[in-house]
Amino acid sequence: MLRMAALVVGFGLMIGDAAQAQTHTQTRSLFGALDARMEFIRQCTAHMTGRWAHPDAVCGCLHDHAAAKVSDSDLRQALLRGISESGVPTIDNDWVPQTKQSQISATFTLIAKPALQCMFDPAD
Repeated sequence: MLRMAALVVGFGLMIGDAAQAQTHTQTRSLFGALDARMEFIRQCTAHMTGRWAHPDAVCGCLHDHAAAKVSDSDLRQALLRGISESGVPTIDNDWVPQTKQSQISATFTLIAKPALQCMFDPAD
């Protein structure tokens, strides 16, 4: 009976450790995403101050709504880089692989409406 109880407790601890490790990894990943978002907003806000009444809201909206429309990770990262470096949606050809450079124009078409909404009505 004692052996059985020890086995059950040991098994429970192993499962608990595995679940805790997975939760810890997910939490770190979430914090990493939040940190990247906050760093983007920090860089972006410097360019938006003076242009908009609530630059942090505009930058957060551009990150969460306009850039989120772009499914390709290379194009999305280039767009986020352009916004954070200049304060306006921009993509330099050198920031994306040559095979994706032809998609830059379509990317701007995709984000036009949400980007304008972010700039002129970031609360929505």
